[in-house]
Order: sequence, then structure tokens, then C-alpha cells
Amino acid sequence: MTLPILIFFAILFVLVCVLRVAHIGALVAFLFAGIISGPFALNLFQLSDTWTFLGDLGILFLWFNLGLGINMRRLWEMRHTIFGFGAGQVLMVAFMLFPILVGFTSWTILGCIMVALLLAMSSTSADIQLLTDSNRLNTNMGRQTFSILLFQDLLSIPLLAMLPVFAGKTFNLGATAIDIFVLSIALILGVVIVGRFILNPLMRLVAKLKSRESFLLVIMLTIILGAVGMDFIGLPTGLGAFLAGMLLSETIYRHQVSAEVTPYSMLFLAFFFVALGMGLDLPLLGHNWYIVLAGVVGLVIIKFCAIFIVARVRSVSVPDAAMIALILAQGGEFGLLMLQTMKVAGIDALPQAHQEILTAIIIVSIMLTPILMALFDLLRKRGWVLSKYPLRSIDDIDKSVKPVVMICGFGRVGQIIAEMLAAEDIPYIALDLDVNAVMVGRERGFNVVYGNTSSEAVLRDFGLMPRRTKAVVVALDNVATARDTILTVRHIAPKVKIFARARNLADSKELLKEGVTEVLPETIESSFMLGAGVLTHLGVSDRRIENLLNGFREDNYAGVGKTIADNI
Repeated sequence: MTLPILIFFAILFVLVCVLRVAHIGALVAFLFAGIISGPFALNLFQLSDTWTFLGDLGILFLWFNLGLGINMRRLWEMRHTIFGFGAGQVLMVAFMLFPILVGFTSWTILGCIMVALLLAMSSTSADIQLLTDSNRLNTNMGRQTFSILLFQDLLSIPLLAMLPVFAGKTFNLGATAIDIFVLSIALILGVVIVGRFILNPLMRLVAKLKSRESFLLVIMLTIILGAVGMDFIGLPTGLGAFLAGMLLSETIYRHQVSAEVTPYSMLFLAFFFVALGMGLDLPLLGHNWYIVLAGVVGLVIIKFCAIFIVARVRSVSVPDAAMIALILAQGGEFGLLMLQTMKVAGIDALPQAHQEILTAIIIVSIMLTPILMALFDLLRKRGWVLSKYPLRSIDDIDKSVKPVVMICGFGRVGQIIAEMLAAEDIPYIALDLDVNAVMVGRERGFNVVYGNTSSEAVLRDFGLMPRRTKAVVVALDNVATARDTILTVRHIAPKVKIFARARNLADSKELLKEGVTEVLPETIESSFMLGAGVLTHLGVSDRRIENLLNGFREDNYAGVGKTIADNI
């Protein structure tokens, strides 16, 4: 057993490295690892109940991550783009695919509608990664692409609820479109109410414990309860995990939840893709390779044309319309999830062989996207496509940067700095793990959120970016946490200016070693202010006091350090 495991991880390591060089996500590497080590290739493992169970957990985590990305406030702020562009894109793609599916397959009308909608969805994880790697996520094109992906994620609620309908079955609330619509609205409203009045107070109690284990267990319990609840009323368990993600997205802990659960969700997602790869019937796909090839080419062309048309109708520029269409021209994880959910739930809406072919088409189309994007960029730089539209740098396209300043720690120092920034209308965001400080700060109108300042995922999620963020203020009273935060900030944005507070001179020296721009030791500076008051009262001139203090501050308080202990 040890040798197959060693071979499996060696295969996985090589695949991850190779695909990373090709800018293809690691999840595709897990998929290929499953195919190669599965029963139809090297036969290192069989698709046992254990692998199936781990794959089912991966499905729940993938649905959870999709739900976590949907926030009601964000949806409302971007409603025109989401429900205009997003809905138009899905309907146009489905409208163009439906007659082709009806003409070339023997599926039922409901089956063709379902597949057309599944193929209209794109890969959220792959597209967001592409936009982030190319520094395009905060451009106008990036925001519109993100809006479409948000609508697709939101659409998964009614599509999941309609699975029994697509299979020709009925379920408790009826099979009509009105019932589905009412159910979807009820679920969304339930998410908002439960998230605000039940889950938020519960998470606040857990956050006070300052225990990562308790925090993580609450997240896991929410996922499982959601899945069990949906299963109890006859709906797919994936919908419960999706709603659990939406529940937590409505709390102030959303970013910290994402940071805490990401390592575990990636692990279980890997299991899902490994199990998916093991289950692919390679002989069947080999006999039908021409169908897979034709399906991939047809899907990319049809989706590109449909999305480009919708974008131009909405007055999107030709270069941006082409880029959006190309990024979204593949299938997505949602299609893979739906097909796998159907298999697990025993829903026979499509023949098993056809499900295998559809799975292969979606996977290949996802892999093609970064290659097509790189080719498009190369052709455009050489002036072979869209030569009438000059290239502009990313910075020229969008200079809106939020936040300008990030405050790590929201105690008395962080609050005062936030007030000063707000007085000058400088955009900022403050992070703290003290839930009471966060809640009080938000009630007073501060832009403060709950999050771990030493977590790279959290800092990136809240907008820390190289060449974009102007300054980071580390206002933490624990020197070890402050040092970890500084190292994390340096890893993300090496050249950003960091201003820190310290309790004493020793802490100040320690933080300066990490490359901080400026550190102010509280005890010494407060002593300076008190001493200045005394000297003023005794008749010493302001200029004399200023020169005296400047002398003490020179060379990192070298003059003061000779007369006092470092720990003061």
C-alpha cells in the first residue's frame, strides 16, 4: 500500500508543477492524478467507498465556497450589472445551445434545458485566478466578469432545487417554475434572517473564545446542518452547503471564515477531483474522442459569440467584450458538481455515458481557457487582432484603489488613526480579532471588520496589493503578532510603507529589524508629551523643547536608550 501512495504523490507533484507553469489550476492536476492512478490507467487505487465519501465531502465544500462568495450587500450594490449582464449572458448561451442539443441528442426537452443552463455556467475559480494573476480583477472588464460569475453562482440555487424536476420526478413543494421561484426567494431571505439574528451572535460568542478550533468547528457544523436540513426536506445536500456559505457571508466574519476554511476545503476539493478522475470511463471517452473534441470546440465558439453579443448590446468596448467572452467561454465547476450530484443522488436525467462525455467536455474547456487567453494577449500585442484598439496599461484602465491605508489592530491607537484618515477623506479599512472592538467600531461608523491580520488570505481579500496600497499601520499591542503581521504584509507587498506602534524601546527595535518605515514606542512618546507640558509650565521656550525632543528621537531614540532600560 505504501508504494502506490508514494507513486500517487510523485505523479501529483509533477502534475502540479507542470500545470502551474502553464498557469492551469492545481485542481486539474488532482483530476489527472485521479485518472492516472485510477482503475483505467495504472490501477493504483480503486474507486472505493472511502474515495467516494471523501469526494462527497469535497462536493459539500465546493458548494460552500460558492455560497460564501455571495453577499447580499454586494449583490445589491452590483445589481444592475449582475442581473442585467449576468442574466443576459446565461439566457443567450442557453438560447443558442438549446436547439443544437435538441437536434443532435435524444434527450428530453427538460434534459436539454438543464444541460444548456449547465454549460452556460463558467468556472468561477479558474476565471478569478486568471483575472488576479493578470492584475485585471479591479478593472472595468474584471468587475463585469466578476458580476456575471456572481449571477451564475446565485442561479445555482434554483437549478439545484430543480434537479428532481429535470429528472422527471416531483418533490415536496411542487414542480412548477413559480414554486421554484418562491422557494429560491424564501431560501435567500432565510439566509439573511438566520445569518443576521442567529449566526452572527453565535459567531460573536465563539470569536470571544479566541480559539481557532472552536471557530472552525462552528463552520463545519453549519455546513453539515445545512446539508442535513436540505436532505430532510427532499432537496440536494449540496444546496444546504451552498446556503451555509451564504449564511456565513452575511456575517462580519466572512473573510476570516474564508481564511480558516480554505486549507481544509482545498484538501477535500482535491479528494473530489481525484475521485472524479478515478470515476471517468477512459475506454468510453477514447471511443468517443471526436464527440468530446467537437463538443469542446462548439462550446467555446458558441459561448464566445453569445457573450460577445450581449456585451456589445450593453455598450461594452470591443476589446473588453472580447476579453470577457474569452474568459467565460468554458464550462465550470458548477456543471461538474451538478453531474456528480446527479450521480450520487441517483438522478437519471441523462444517460450515464452522456454524463461522462459532458464531464470530459467541461474539463477540457477549463484547461483551454488560460492557453486561449495567453494566445489572445500575444496576438493583440503583435497587432494581429483588434489592431484598431490601442493597448492600455492596467493602471491606466482603472486607478480607483480601495483601501489606500490598511490598519491592523483597532485599539485606541488604531481608532485615533482611523478618525484622522476619515477626517481627510482617505479610504481605509481596519482589521481586528477583538469582536467587541469590531462591533463597537462599526456602530460608531468606522470601517472595521473582523479578521486575522497575520493571515495572507485575509489581507489580500481586504485589498492589500503591491503598488496599490499606500500604507499599512500596525497598531497591535502584541509584538509577536505585530511581527507576524509585518512579515505577511512584506510577503504580499514588499515595498509598501509600514508604520507601527510599540509598547517600549525593545519592541520598537525588534520591529525595525523587520523593515518597518517608522515605529513609535508608546511609553517614551507619552513621556515626551508629559515632559513637554512640565517644561512649558516652567517657562522653557517651545523651540527649546522641540530641539530637545528631536535630539532624543534621533537614531531611534539613541539618547534615551542610554539612560533607561529597554523594557520600559
